[in-house]
Amino acid sequence: MPFSRVPSTGAPEAASSPSNGGCDRWPMSQSPDVLTGKVALITGAARGIGAETAKALARRGVRLVLTDLDKEPLDEVVAAIGADDAVGVIADVCDLESMERAVAQGVERFGGIDLVLANAGIASYGSVLAVDPATFRRVVDVNINGVFHTVRAALPSVIDRKGYVLVVSSLAAFAPAPGMAAYDASKAGAEHFASALRLEVKHLGVDVGSAHMSWIDTPLVQDAKRDMSAFRELIASLPGPLKKTTDVESCVEAFVRGMEQRSRRVYVPKWVGQVQRLRTLLTTPLGESSTLKQAPRILPKMDEEVARLGRSTSARNVAAGNAESD
Repeated sequence: MPFSRVPSTGAPEAASSPSNGGCDRWPMSQSPDVLTGKVALITGAARGIGAETAKALARRGVRLVLTDLDKEPLDEVVAAIGADDAVGVIADVCDLESMERAVAQGVERFGGIDLVLANAGIASYGSVLAVDPATFRRVVDVNINGVFHTVRAALPSVIDRKGYVLVVSSLAAFAPAPGMAAYDASKAGAEHFASALRLEVKHLGVDVGSAHMSWIDTPLVQDAKRDMSAFRELIASLPGPLKKTTDVESCVEAFVRGMEQRSRRVYVPKWVGQVQRLRTLLTTPLGESSTLKQAPRILPKMDEEVARLGRSTSARNVAAGNAESD
């Protein structure tokens, strides 16, 4: 049964950025919920954060334009929301024309795009010496060029409606991990893309934010844990809260609140914001000391496991070329 729409519950704000940083508010509406009646474009919407955020927005009265490469689960998300309020489009974020067609379908169906969640992302396994070069390039293509193509395609409509763009980056943008160079670099690039975009479109009435999450219990993280004991050991070796995995629901709540408040930053969990404020210390000898102690043991093991797997990314990515949700 499709979701029924419910008013905002005023849930707690613990997981999200504490401030809009001076961002504009949504225009006044007759509805008590500022999101009601908006149209959102979400990439990587077939599973994980993308799918659950789409469902949460639907309950707030948002209509959805959902893209992914994996048709069957995308169709299931659309069916769960209801065909009157969601359209699913098979589109590759690495192809600008594909994203332009997806946006055109959404605009034709719902009249325009108010919100963009550039969520599609993948990761690779293995050291710089061991990772498959084609997989490394694919990660960069999806995680950086995919964000550009998504935003470029939707931006004219977002400007017209003075909307909001949320680019999904990561804690990895400022806290890199060995064996994940492509992911670390691409998520740093996504953050800076969002920051540059904000400077370009603020005067046009468009707000831009970036989302930074620690480990979230998504298919991406689940696949890596399943594939490699070295990845599980890497997470377990991290200091303090960095080793914890957060549930998808907390991430979705923060994303929805970020879109409601047009936030400059969304942190999941909230402590990620504190890490961001210390980012200049993370790549000092002191900041790297804990990881440097573990890398000589864990990284060779990861590379051995990558060699045995015969791939440097999840089996789902290899099989489908899928831009899955973070």
